[in-house]
Amino acid sequence: MARRSAAARARHKRDVRADIAGLSPTLALYGVFIVVPVLFAVFLSFTTWNVIGGIHWAGLSNWSHFFSDPVAHHALLLTLELAVLSWVVQTPLAMALGIFVAGTQRYRAVYAAIYLLPILMSTAGIALMWGGVLEPTFGGFATLGRSLHLSFLNQNWLSSTSLTFFVIVALITWQFVPFHMLIYQAGRRAIPSDLYDAAKVDGANIRQAFLHITLPQLRYTIVTSSTLILVGSLTYFDIIYILTPGGAGGVTDVLALDMYNTGWGQTLFGYASVLAVVLGVIGIAVALGLIRITGFGSMTNSQDGMF
Repeated sequence: MARRSAAARARHKRDVRADIAGLSPTLALYGVFIVVPVLFAVFLSFTTWNVIGGIHWAGLSNWSHFFSDPVAHHALLLTLELAVLSWVVQTPLAMALGIFVAGTQRYRAVYAAIYLLPILMSTAGIALMWGGVLEPTFGGFATLGRSLHLSFLNQNWLSSTSLTFFVIVALITWQFVPFHMLIYQAGRRAIPSDLYDAAKVDGANIRQAFLHITLPQLRYTIVTSSTLILVGSLTYFDIIYILTPGGAGGVTDVLALDMYNTGWGQTLFGYASVLAVVLGVIGIAVALGLIRITGFGSMTNSQDGMF
């Protein structure tokens, strides 16, 4: 018995060493590219630094300035609005498309390939392409509007205080819905067909099957996709910066753009680090909040989502 126990302990130690050896490269990369930059940003948030000169300790002055800065507050509010609106628009579209292309018909595979085109393009390329389409004088929409006498197409899409924000949301949706469509497609195909067969025998219609089988079974998928949408929305920058750096009246001046302008435009890297830390804290809070509210962390299998 003692020999067996000693052998089990030795085997356990070997397994632990093997796990540590296997995880070491990943942990090293995570530490170098995630932990160290985060800690450096937190440190910089308590300093003043313009890159050229030295780093000087500033205490809580940057943080006190953030809590009284109307520009940062406006950028933070816009960022939250963008995140919520992106989730509201992208989630039902991605779910509907994902369920649709999860079918086995050949034509659905063709549609899926077409839908995937936006995620094969770079964000900069998408921004430049749509910038040309939305140009108010010689752009595609303006030309089409003049040819077909559709006056509503002749708009200042990227410099309007009432339209530009929603144009940005639409372009972000166009780019990222295909990615989330793939997530929902995989989730729908993982649902056992026996559940639908049993529901059909019991007389359930399509709506009832969706509400009581598809939606609960996609709970994992919904939480995963929602987390990616909400957290990702906090860092939208490139498409906004290329198309409308702030927009008319700052209607697209989100926190990531404000952080960039503060750091590289005004060389206030200490205060820009405050904005970066705020974005990081919000992202972590959103992810943990979704896990806590939905019970995602306590799920053991997809059946936990069944009604």
